[in-house]
Amino acid sequence: MTNLSETKITVENLEPMEVAYIRHIGPYKGDEALFRELFSKLMRWAGTRGLIHFPQTLMLAVYHDDPDLTDENVLRLSCCITVPAGTEGGGEIGTMKLPGGLYAVGHFDIASEQFGEAWKGLCSLWLPQSGYQVDDRLSFEIYRNDPDQHPQHHHIVDICMPVRPL
Repeated sequence: MTNLSETKITVENLEPMEVAYIRHIGPYKGDEALFRELFSKLMRWAGTRGLIHFPQTLMLAVYHDDPDLTDENVLRLSCCITVPAGTEGGGEIGTMKLPGGLYAVGHFDIASEQFGEAWKGLCSLWLPQSGYQVDDRLSFEIYRNDPDQHPQHHHIVDICMPVRPL
């Protein structure tokens, strides 16, 4: 990962997003196999319904809890893809609308083991000097590539943290 000083962090007004999701409750930190399993199930479901249209379809991970404040056994994670409004879930798949608004967006090119460092940089280094504070909307990651297709198996990811001015 590049140093935080070399990482691009922008404050952007993001549009609301309709997503289909599969939820996991429990530990997830560093568990790449879990993320692959959840996204695989979600993509199979979406594929059979004709809902995958890359690059318009976005893949996201939504974090419902602060892992520094919540017992890992009750952490909630939703692996998502964007879908048209009115899409109905079924079985393990639900739908929800992620609210739009102001987000700090960190644009990262990182290895799997560097996600924690990227989040720490955004929350602990950038945020305190930014003039913004976190608000109560959900944070999420938008995955911009398939790491298996990257020469170094890196993830190109936007980490989106909801903010409001101090």
